[in-house]
Amino acid sequence: MKFTMSVAMSPLDQLTELARTAEECGFTSIALPDSLFYAESVAAKYPYTDDGSRFWTEDTPWPDPFAAAAAMGAVTSRIRFYPQVLKLGPRNPLLLARQVGSVAVLTGDRFGLGVGLGWSPEESEWCGAPFADRGARADEAIEVLRLILGGGMVEHSGRFYGFGKLRMSPAPAAPVPIYVGGHSPAGLRRAARLGDGWTSAMMRFTELRDTVKTLRDLRAEYGRDGEPFEIQAVCVDRFGLDGFRAQAEIGVTDAVTVPWMFYGAGFDAPLRDKQDGIRRFADDIIHRFEGD
Repeated sequence: MKFTMSVAMSPLDQLTELARTAEECGFTSIALPDSLFYAESVAAKYPYTDDGSRFWTEDTPWPDPFAAAAAMGAVTSRIRFYPQVLKLGPRNPLLLARQVGSVAVLTGDRFGLGVGLGWSPEESEWCGAPFADRGARADEAIEVLRLILGGGMVEHSGRFYGFGKLRMSPAPAAPVPIYVGGHSPAGLRRAARLGDGWTSAMMRFTELRDTVKTLRDLRAEYGRDGEPFEIQAVCVDRFGLDGFRAQAEIGVTDAVTVPWMFYGAGFDAPLRDKQDGIRRFADDIIHRFEGD
């Protein structure tokens, strides 16, 4: 069982020190949020709250995940980074491959790519990408990313994207794992078919348990059940040592947490309070889990 620390909605001037503390305390990774902008009005409901409302405001900080990973990677040596999740819909995969490859190399191959379709039509359409066919475009974008990040001279001719022979250098020394998000049947199939893992938004334990089973069945259907596969989970109703053990028992390999919130500190809490929360979580959960 791995533990990832989410830095969603934290002030930017806290990020590097939070990364140092997380590494010192035994966290495996840092999850980086992605939101391109805050639209005053949106055409769709946010899918991961009961009433469809957004739980952040126009003032909430959302740094570019690649810039954040590079900054935090420069002050650490072991901890990994991955967006949870990067919206594929608004982004051209050729330009995205350049960003992913650069940050992977700069962090010493400590970067994984969590991707999703994106829920907001405005984020896609205002960036010049259609929203309606985002699923099919995401499938091809993942193919393009793997092709380019694998190194060497490559070319591609597909339904949505095409380019002649090119090479991006330097290429990552190790394959960049791609974790696919999404709770819909199509999203789970995409993760099982194309991903090195699946990454969740906020879920209750019973739903998470059923989803992990579905992913296991789908991976067997695609002949991938013998391959390594991460299950990155944000479980909202199983906490404490027993709660994380229960998550591990159903197949979660990476628990995504905001550790200071377990000890009463909010998203905008002072840095020292967050660092105290990270250390307490490590003592209460991570180190005891390592002893199992």
